[in-house]
Amino acid sequence: MKPISDLLLAFCTLISVSIFAQNKVKLSSPDDNIVFNFQVTAHSASYSISYKDKSIIHESRLSLKFADADFSDNLHMLTPYFHEGDEAYELIVGKTKKVNEHYKEALIPVIQTSMPKRKLIFAVRLFNDGVAFRYEFPDDKSVHRLILTDENDNFNFDGNTVLRGLFLPGYTTSHEGTYQTLAINQIKEDTLIDMPALFETPDHIFVGVTEADLMDYAGMYLVKHDGIIRSMLSPLPGQTDIKVKALLPHQSPWRVMIISDRIGTLIESNLITNLAEPCKIKDLSWIKPGKTTFPWWNGNVVHDTINAPGNNFVTNKYYIDFCSRNNIPYHSVVEYGLHEWYTNDGAGFVPGPHADVTKPVPGLDMQEVCDYAKSKGVGIRVWVYWSALYKKLDSAFAQFEKWGIKGMMVDFMDRDDQEMVNIQNEILEKAAAHHLHIQFHGAYKPTGLNRTYPNEYTREGTRNYEVNKWGPGLSPDHDIYMPFTRMLAGSTDYHLGGFRAVPDSLYVAQYTRPLMLGTRCHMLAMYVVLENYLGMVCDYPAAYEGQPGFEFIREVPTTWDETKVPIAKVQEYIAIARRSGNDWYVGVINNLESRTINIPLYFLDEGSYSAEIYTDATDVSTQPNHLIKEKKEMKKNDHILVKLARGGGAVIKITMK
Repeated sequence: MKPISDLLLAFCTLISVSIFAQNKVKLSSPDDNIVFNFQVTAHSASYSISYKDKSIIHESRLSLKFADADFSDNLHMLTPYFHEGDEAYELIVGKTKKVNEHYKEALIPVIQTSMPKRKLIFAVRLFNDGVAFRYEFPDDKSVHRLILTDENDNFNFDGNTVLRGLFLPGYTTSHEGTYQTLAINQIKEDTLIDMPALFETPDHIFVGVTEADLMDYAGMYLVKHDGIIRSMLSPLPGQTDIKVKALLPHQSPWRVMIISDRIGTLIESNLITNLAEPCKIKDLSWIKPGKTTFPWWNGNVVHDTINAPGNNFVTNKYYIDFCSRNNIPYHSVVEYGLHEWYTNDGAGFVPGPHADVTKPVPGLDMQEVCDYAKSKGVGIRVWVYWSALYKKLDSAFAQFEKWGIKGMMVDFMDRDDQEMVNIQNEILEKAAAHHLHIQFHGAYKPTGLNRTYPNEYTREGTRNYEVNKWGPGLSPDHDIYMPFTRMLAGSTDYHLGGFRAVPDSLYVAQYTRPLMLGTRCHMLAMYVVLENYLGMVCDYPAAYEGQPGFEFIREVPTTWDETKVPIAKVQEYIAIARRSGNDWYVGVINNLESRTINIPLYFLDEGSYSAEIYTDATDVSTQPNHLIKEKKEMKKNDHILVKLARGGGAVIKITMK
């Protein structure tokens, strides 16, 4: 069956052009809390949004600029098509296993009466937790391709609306930096703002702005221009004007606004995957998310008595045996002595002219490593620089599959122009054909492709604990931004598992055995708070085994059946509860102000439960690795009182009796 928009286009071509008399469309969410108004005049198209009868986005102009003409005036609306439907699907990697959510949609044909008489369909879809719109560009037999130089989507918030976001110096970026909180009227003009961005209106309504289903298009950013938040697209390499080139028909990604007066709703939302294309992988039996080592972070520390550490079998055996003992499904082969596991004549990991990811360095037999890991029930993953991989993508993936490699981190992409977007999607598609999972680093935000290509386990796209190897330690005040900003888009990858927390006054940067800020309970909680389907266990074996709290890392899942946010306050604290089977895991992280919170357990079913609770010890101000472990009996109507230290946290495993 053709998509609805295709059917509409076919219908429109059969009738004479008749202008929709009112030139206005009003659409409400299924629960009627969100109202989207769209209108077209001769000189503009615009929209506005209200939530529970409160305006959150005032009249906001929409326009497109093509190489041959602007699509901003002499516009007319044809008869819109209204539709209701359900997004019903299962996620093999996600924060919710089964999704079934209702939506309302309008498909609005808009034509331009002046040359080149371009036509498009403005599609808008409303769920109970947000709004999304996109542009659909039909092939109308007179224009067969598009060259887009600008997409100007305005988001006209009140000037006193507060932004929490990441400001960037340009489009070539790893998306790593320090988040800021500013009222819109305080933001510097024309400075790029990364997405997702969280806005809080004067009425304390939260709006998370991002995009979904980014395929064959440029990545989107925000800026404040002439006092109004608007979109900006990443330009194709080597120039600044052209953003998108495509044959028709084509479509933009969805421009997404997740909306609620309860911040937890934004974190629980499935809106991003609702808007992504359905799964394109037929055989899903091989997709098995889980935790992984990443020895680069700890400095490749090995046992004192190990033979000849390096890019060799004996070093990898040490970590594989650790994984086998401790329920860690994957070991990552990265580098040793600052040289990749594969041959490379470049400097500093940058691929040289003869870099070859199919040829291990002398002394490393990848087949031997993979065979041994398989005998121990452990999968092998590798790290690759993206351009070294991409130049021989097919032969590399074939060789990886032959060895028995299960997946990889693809790193240093640092762009989201249309070319790079297509490269990443090609990597996902071809990796799936060889039963390989992907972890993108130095990469842009997720856009729901864990539904389309569930072999995408996670993405970085944020500053994380890797910086503790060489600079100021990452503060819990940074961590607390993550669930309210970057994580709104999906899986958020950190170098987790540092077990050497110290008081702030004792912190120094260490490339080997990095130190951590915040408490050990804060670190444990990050495994639950972060949506991350490939949780890293980055420290070395002797740092974990026998240490308090490691038993929690051994058992915590990485993908979930259900997610709830029982209590949260933006930039201060958050408790996230995630269900795996019949067990619930609760993670709590705090900023740099100590407090006590009361966590309601309304998300439990009826019955009796046993709760295993890890909290900060009373002496964590000087001994931040100390924790208290206790058990309590719980029921659905109970609360758990948790004392959180400065930079602290807590984790709770709740099991039905």
